[in-house]
Amino acid sequence: MSNQYFQIVFHEKDAYLHVYPPTEGGACLKAAEVTQYLDFRNFKSYDVKEIGAALNSKEDTEVFVGPWDGIPVHEAMDVQFSLDKMKAICRFYPPSEGGKLKSDSEIASDLVFRKVKYGIDQEEILRFTENRQYCTDYVMARGTQPVHGRDAKIEYFFNTNRNLQPKRNEDGSVDYKDINTISHIHEGDLLARLIKEDPGISGQTVFGDEIKPRTVKTMILEYGQNIEINEDHTELRSMVTGHVSLTNGKVFVSNVLEITGDVDNSVGNIHYDGSVTVRGNVKAGFSIVAKGDIEIDGVVENAYLESENQIIVKSGIHGMHKGVLKAGTNILARYIENAKVEAGGYVEAEIILNSEVSAKTVVRAMGKKGLINGGTVRAGGAIEAERLGTEMGTITELEVGVDPALKERYVELKKLVEKESKSLEEKKVIVTNYGKKITAGEVLPQDKLLYVQKLALSCKQQQAELEPLRKEMSDIHVKMMESQHGYVSVQRKAYSGVVIQINDMTYNVKETVTFSKFQKVDGFIQPSPL
Repeated sequence: MSNQYFQIVFHEKDAYLHVYPPTEGGACLKAAEVTQYLDFRNFKSYDVKEIGAALNSKEDTEVFVGPWDGIPVHEAMDVQFSLDKMKAICRFYPPSEGGKLKSDSEIASDLVFRKVKYGIDQEEILRFTENRQYCTDYVMARGTQPVHGRDAKIEYFFNTNRNLQPKRNEDGSVDYKDINTISHIHEGDLLARLIKEDPGISGQTVFGDEIKPRTVKTMILEYGQNIEINEDHTELRSMVTGHVSLTNGKVFVSNVLEITGDVDNSVGNIHYDGSVTVRGNVKAGFSIVAKGDIEIDGVVENAYLESENQIIVKSGIHGMHKGVLKAGTNILARYIENAKVEAGGYVEAEIILNSEVSAKTVVRAMGKKGLINGGTVRAGGAIEAERLGTEMGTITELEVGVDPALKERYVELKKLVEKESKSLEEKKVIVTNYGKKITAGEVLPQDKLLYVQKLALSCKQQQAELEPLRKEMSDIHVKMMESQHGYVSVQRKAYSGVVIQINDMTYNVKETVTFSKFQKVDGFIQPSPL
């Protein structure tokens, strides 16, 4: 395939335009291109209509264009540039007889002369010179488009959009308590990673002009305390165990979780590796489990609180017979009512009403009212109060001298040992009875014999498992009996209905006692003046 093209030919002293028709679907020429070529070379005696007719002819045609000055016409190159200056488009016109062809270097030089400084395509030049196609476009130089870069971005490895949508259970009901609003993290956790901007690569036009890529957005990691950043400022890691949040593009880490309002449906249950501060109340049915301290400014209702350290309730606990507080160390509250409270250290409250309270060391009900009334209060060391019970004779059980956790373990072991011992004895009776039959010469069926053998083996294993349990129970019992340091003291009055147990001894207050200390002396519990 070749496009339609033309060539200057000479006959004696006249110049003619020889037009070659296109082949195999090649493109036809426009008259303007031909006349422009002729005008540039001072062939001005042509007839436009004749040229038009020659271009429309399907045969080789010659048209007179003017006199010949005797100088041959050399191969010509016309250069056009794309509007975006990214292409130099060349069209070539053949020489007349005796005219010169352009060499590769001449074509390149002509491009340079036309101010082409970048992207000259030597392979395209060679493609033309090895197989010349006239009146055909050749892209002899190409610019380079810019490579656009990428904006910087930050990847966050925690929940940055708090989802307050409640969790739906399998049955379709909605759980308003377990709402994921807190992003928990541990020391050393990766919090954020900066993927730096890619500025991109500039392009060039064929004239050598720089084409800059679009401007990209830069970013930096912004962060508060308890956070460390790596050397190239691309990664943030937590220095503490706690929770992380994103506020106005800045990462914050704290090992104290602060709830500004109530713990209710808007917050949900809290499980946190640090400390928790609640500025409001803890509503009924919700829970807080923390490895650090738990501090409540308001009231704890029928809720569950568990801390590996201490729990402080500035107002009080209104447990509604279902509320539970467990602390690894101390529990402090203004009042405790209808709740279960367990402390690995001491418990201190101004009022304790109808509650089950236990502390490893001391339970104190001191202050203006200083009252323990109803329920059961246990302490490993002492119970101290302004008043015990009331004039109404409410049953108030006080136990001291043994670590409540140790006593609870003892009770648990006792029940387990009694149950397992009974089961063991029942098995032994069966094994003994079958043993007597075998001794008497009775031949047992194979299935019965296998049953007895398995039962005998089970007895042996059960006996082995019971021994360490019995020993642990015995050791705890000895500790309980040896303890002599527990006491109960009342600063004002202890009323009838108060029951005091120190180790294995019990004392019932039958009439009002004032300003006294109850302790075990010579095997008996005796009150003595403070």
